[in-house]
Amino acid sequence: MSPSRPRERFTFHGNVSESRHGWLRLTPAYSVHLVRELLEKHAQPGRAVLDPFCGTGTTMLTCAEAGIDCLTVDVNPFLVWLAKAKTAHYSPKVISEFQTLIRNMGRGADSPPQTRRWTPSLHKIERWWDEATLRALAAAFHKLTTSSASPRAKDLARLAFCRALIRSSKASFGHQSMSFKEQTGVLPRVSAELQQAAERLNRSCQQPMRPSKRHARLGDARALDAVKSNLPIGVLITSPPYANRMSYVRELRPYMYWLGYLRDGREAGELDWRAIGGTWGIATSRLNEWQPSGRRMPRGLSRSLRRIHDESPVLANYVARYFDDMQAHLASAFPRIAPGGSVHYVVGNSKFFDEVVAVEQLLATQLKSAGFRRVSVTQLRKRTSKRELYEYLVSAEK
Repeated sequence: MSPSRPRERFTFHGNVSESRHGWLRLTPAYSVHLVRELLEKHAQPGRAVLDPFCGTGTTMLTCAEAGIDCLTVDVNPFLVWLAKAKTAHYSPKVISEFQTLIRNMGRGADSPPQTRRWTPSLHKIERWWDEATLRALAAAFHKLTTSSASPRAKDLARLAFCRALIRSSKASFGHQSMSFKEQTGVLPRVSAELQQAAERLNRSCQQPMRPSKRHARLGDARALDAVKSNLPIGVLITSPPYANRMSYVRELRPYMYWLGYLRDGREAGELDWRAIGGTWGIATSRLNEWQPSGRRMPRGLSRSLRRIHDESPVLANYVARYFDDMQAHLASAFPRIAPGGSVHYVVGNSKFFDEVVAVEQLLATQLKSAGFRRVSVTQLRKRTSKRELYEYLVSAEK
């Protein structure tokens, strides 16, 4: 069923009330409704769906609900874990273990020891939580890490903890990118947020996933030949990072530090540099020395690069690297798609200073040079940021 407001068909807002799709929000997530429509039109019997930019696992979860085989890939190990957790089977025994674990975590949060338990080395952690909240979170997390519950029950508890740590933080997601809000009054109790998160998860984790093969792999979208999977691919449905310098690693920091996927800022910067479109921390400084690989750039990009370079050479390098990476991705994706298959990319255009970069048209050109045919571009929606910015669906066939 499509949401009542048409715009929500194409945004993450349409996912919030959708069972497991709303378990953990990532601001740039795209709509489950759009993925369902694409599957209805293009899914092929006996062939799997490929999502080379996993994100929060929207494509893989939609496939699991429909009983369609899926391979999803991401360079970020936290996102691979999240996709697996969202599509897993949770038995009544596991759910009972989870509920018991949440109660223990809540009791720990309500009666934390005088000395704070372990907390991650998140830069300026006091911007996220006050001392009392940090002590409660650390006590709850200690109960989680020392529990003898099953791995599946712990996965649910980690998801509840991630929801609670954001709900009890000073972070705000009212904009395109995460920011901090002014603290007014007392932050929400951690135990109450854990219980509320557990109730939300309880209602949806019992939803059965239809039988299908689901492979979530740690890998690089620019080197899909190195990703091991014997699933024949009939359709690719994905949303790569937009060319707007938004860092997924920056948005995911609190989750990744608490769950042990990051230990310090250097690791965060290294991961961001390996991602397509990420320029945060050390990744920004490396752009100054970056050199093109020699791959063919799409027609029309050079003019935009010259105009951006006049204002900022490092941003010109960022845009050039983005399309260089996307060309490498398309070259590695083409052999994975079976003849007669199709690819579908949800992308947004970008604006740097006064220069609008027509990402959708440039990607269409790159698809043709990679060997795809019947390339089409469909405008989906007006984005809520700058007035010139839109979201598009770029499709092609093999």
